[in-house]
Amino acid sequence: MLSGLMNLLRACFQPRANRHVHTTGSDVGGGRQDGLLWYKDTGQHFNGGFSMAVVQANNLLEDQSQVESGCLGLHDSGPYGTFVGIYDGHGGPETSRFINDHLFQHLKRFTSEQQSMSVEVIRKAFQATEEGFLSVVTKQWPVKPQIAAVGSCCLVGIICSGTLYIANLGDSRAVLGRLVKATGEILSVQLSAEHNASIESVRQEMQSLHPDDSQIVVLKHNVWRVKGIIQISRSIGDVYLKKAEFNREPLYAKFRLREPIRRPILSADPAILVHPLQPQDQFIIFASDGLWEHLSNQEAVDIVQNHPRNGIAKRLVKTALQEAAKKREMRYSDLKKIDRGVRRHFHDDISVVVVFLDSDLVSRASNSAKALNVSVKGGGITLPRNTLAPFTAPT
Repeated sequence: MLSGLMNLLRACFQPRANRHVHTTGSDVGGGRQDGLLWYKDTGQHFNGGFSMAVVQANNLLEDQSQVESGCLGLHDSGPYGTFVGIYDGHGGPETSRFINDHLFQHLKRFTSEQQSMSVEVIRKAFQATEEGFLSVVTKQWPVKPQIAAVGSCCLVGIICSGTLYIANLGDSRAVLGRLVKATGEILSVQLSAEHNASIESVRQEMQSLHPDDSQIVVLKHNVWRVKGIIQISRSIGDVYLKKAEFNREPLYAKFRLREPIRRPILSADPAILVHPLQPQDQFIIFASDGLWEHLSNQEAVDIVQNHPRNGIAKRLVKTALQEAAKKREMRYSDLKKIDRGVRRHFHDDISVVVVFLDSDLVSRASNSAKALNVSVKGGGITLPRNTLAPFTAPT
């Protein structure tokens, strides 16, 4: 009785910003919050184990992430497997939150309609999510026009019937750790295709899609940007670069193009990889670009391989933060003291999910009735979901 009263008093008198800390997923145990770091050290999914971590840098967390495991269709009719999502928002948290709430539900609906997982199912789920957010922007445009310049990268991994599907928009990344039997080494294999204008092939793709626009990609302040504004070429949201009716006043002038939009500049069509899993496939690291700014693919794989599974996502995040501190010639302990908002000057929001692959579980039937149902969403210090973020420029 007394302990319950004390918990209630603590909840009432904690700092206001922390009243909306999301510390638990819907599975038993959830996650834990340590300052700006949220983590779930270990959990079980349909095909093995997993670990999650999120560190916040922005005033409002723009990264969202989730692990869903069990039935991938409606009404427990199967198929069964594991779904991982990393959603790296920009300009605000609205798009990444929307994806976190809707993409997996769309996937389950289309999977049930086709009674199987497929590239077409994934593509339909992405399209439905894009259309759903466009509907939100259309409704809010008269009173919140800046929502037209909010968007999100979207990285999804699905393990089903011994097959791995990777679907990506933007520059988050999925990296496989693969055993080389002859040497015993674990090598990194990048699975996701990225859509960032810093990559020459992406610039060439944009130029071929827009041959009449010499300014489709511009080098601005030593950074390649689409229309001189945004680094990524594919996303959910960012409708101001997809629909002419949202690229006008009252949108801020710096986002309005001089010439009318004749065709969408950004795309919401994901690059999809289909990979039959092999016994030598050990684990997959899913992470927003905030991690990859500080760690190479092989460095991340080596960390996972050489340390205990428990807490491995948190270890990856902390290693990236140590690198960020080193680049600014400061101590990691001092970096940790910097509050959200100001922290963004030192590193980005970072979301990491490490999924371990148990070859015996990967190969089992996808219609198994003994599915482990797990649903975990990465946490952070956020405001209520109906709060529009203070406007920031997309990167």
